[in-house]
Amino acid sequence: MKQTALGGRNPVLYHQSLPSFSMPEWAAAAGYDGVVLDLQHGELGLEAACGILRSIPRENAYAYARVGSLDPAPILRLLDSGARGIVAPTVESRSQATALVAATMYPPVGNRSLGPSRPALYPGDSYTEAGNRAVSAIAQIETKAGVDRAEEIVSTPGLDSIYIGPADLAVSYGLPGRGDWEDGPVREAIAYLRELTTAHGVTLGIYSGRPEYATGLLADGLVDYVALGIDLVLLNRAFGDTIAELDSARSARSKS
Repeated sequence: MKQTALGGRNPVLYHQSLPSFSMPEWAAAAGYDGVVLDLQHGELGLEAACGILRSIPRENAYAYARVGSLDPAPILRLLDSGARGIVAPTVESRSQATALVAATMYPPVGNRSLGPSRPALYPGDSYTEAGNRAVSAIAQIETKAGVDRAEEIVSTPGLDSIYIGPADLAVSYGLPGRGDWEDGPVREAIAYLRELTTAHGVTLGIYSGRPEYATGLLADGLVDYVALGIDLVLLNRAFGDTIAELDSARSARSKS
């Protein structure tokens, strides 16, 4: 999610919390640009996530992983398996953002250990320079404390992107835990973070559950990319719609 790499595109990803190798393939076939493998919530563990990353073509620039903490060990494993970016949740300080960059980037930007375990992952004259160009350090801001300290976070050297978690952000403001806010403090936070990220040359993304809401944010230039939907939610919706359609057909048939 580096600013220079987007080239005017607005990538659309989804959150995956199930240990499925086929899910990214089906999502790509449907038109999604990539995935955020979610190790913070759901059933997806480190071993499964690393396997899924290795199954995704190397040229896919949007294979991301959201970790549960800033522990550098799993971050290293995920990157060596092919993650093109690491999303760190609940970043609320410059020190946390700095730790994310350190774990994600090779020296001199960070202190990621050199372990080229996936062939030709970063082609180029300098493997470490190519690696730093290929991967992104993404800080998730999802609390009022994070918004209050956003300028020190956004200006962290080596940080590539800010990712907004709107539901948790709403809860931190004393609001219901949902996303897709049209007004109020969450919407104001989005606009504020847009100003900061633009000023510092950092990209901005957000999770959304509704295509029409995501379309509005992209059209207004408030975000550079979106994660649209979670696998479990999308499956639940498909199950519900299918059964509802069956019930409707049964009802219509019984009346005929």
